[in-house]
Amino acid sequence: MEATTPYDPKRSQSPHPLETLPRRQQEVLQATVRHYVDTVEPVGSHALVRRFALPASPATVRSAMGALEQRGLLTQPHPSAGRIPSQQGYRLYVDQLLPAPGAAALQLDRELAGISLQWAALDDLLQHLARRLADLTGLLSLISRPRRTRPLLQDVRLVVNSDRLLVFLVQGAALTTSLNLRLPGGSVEQLPLLERWTNDQLHSQPIGRIAWERLPAQLGASGGVLRQALESHAKIGAGGEADAMLAAGLGGLLGQPEFSRTSTLLSLVQLVENGPQLVLGPEPGGLGAEPDASGGIWIGSEHPHTALGQCAVVQAPYHTADGSRGHVALVGPMRMAYATARSAVHSVASILQRLLS
Repeated sequence: MEATTPYDPKRSQSPHPLETLPRRQQEVLQATVRHYVDTVEPVGSHALVRRFALPASPATVRSAMGALEQRGLLTQPHPSAGRIPSQQGYRLYVDQLLPAPGAAALQLDRELAGISLQWAALDDLLQHLARRLADLTGLLSLISRPRRTRPLLQDVRLVVNSDRLLVFLVQGAALTTSLNLRLPGGSVEQLPLLERWTNDQLHSQPIGRIAWERLPAQLGASGGVLRQALESHAKIGAGGEADAMLAAGLGGLLGQPEFSRTSTLLSLVQLVENGPQLVLGPEPGGLGAEPDASGGIWIGSEHPHTALGQCAVVQAPYHTADGSRGHVALVGPMRMAYATARSAVHSVASILQRLLS
């Protein structure tokens, strides 16, 4: 019998995570995921042996399933039911056991290879591709229009000019913008401390974030004005982001058992309508950065937005000749055909990059 060590989901993206998972358990996990994706039914050892012709007895497969459950990779929804993959099980499957994409994904790749910029407008092309993705997968597809990446705020300088407060925003060696604010009464003495605190935040927090909830009470008046100004400036700079996303296939999610009840779909629908850009994971390099090692796939609670806690998001970026960046994404239940979804998303991202570069 092969010796094993406990499986730690946090190590699932290490260089050799399968060294802790015996080959038999790899086969059983892969078969369980495939069965559940196809049938939406918990599965037992006899069914796995019959369907996938596993070279093992049902007793051996049952033992492997029990070991996978102990490792947190499978779960049993009811005491008398079979087993289904857990979020951690899907993660290991995606990282290390993903099969080659199916015929549908390969057909889409061939179809897109012959596409050209024959569209009257970019939006026509993006909408066509979004619909094609949704039709192929039965999932919600999102494609963002290419946008230039907005530089991160690096430094803040506060300068008093009569009754006005000039706020200089440093976003790079050659990029500085300024805000002209009304100076809060009695705040002049606070400004050096506020400037120092704000810059300490920018330099210590991930991706230039300012933790305003930690603002010292004595800086409340001037800090509140600065916070409001910076947040308003950020919204203006990101203006139109909600309109910069084309979506298709939301109705198709209604056919997925996980979203058969309206209440389970409500938060997702609201997110897509009000903030579709939030479906995409954070940019690489920040806290919770896009998981490049897993091909841009977020599973369940890995996604930073709670509305997607029971979903999976498969995404890929594309770039244009002028340095703008967009994303292609698919959203659906954790029980999805990941190989097909990932291949389709990357095919669309690749064709957009080719056409727009």
